[in-house]
Amino acid sequence: MPDDLRQPPPEASYAPPIPIRALRQGVNVAVRQVLAVTGLGLVVLAIPIGIATPFIPIGLPMAIVGAVLLGRNAVWGRRWMESVMARHPRVEKMAPNWLLKAVFGREKRVFADKP
Repeated sequence: MPDDLRQPPPEASYAPPIPIRALRQGVNVAVRQVLAVTGLGLVVLAIPIGIATPFIPIGLPMAIVGAVLLGRNAVWGRRWMESVMARHPRVEKMAPNWLLKAVFGREKRVFADKP
């Protein structure tokens, strides 16, 4: 076969490399969701543990850590907690100001007492 009729070999086509930034972003999203689910689990477990150990306050710190993890790492968790506090203002009154700053980045709301 003459050289002028011979087709050049096809060039290998490789997928472009994934930038490390995209991989890091995916890992960060996965870690944040795991932390959010862990926080939700701690909040759910804090209720029966708090009932089972009424004289040793184990459930309250678990619930606080769970709320912080949930509120800081998931938009859906933050929305859920905001809706609970909107429906039940007593929950927000009981929460310390530092916790609201840590989770939501805002101060406590001022509620007018009913006469």
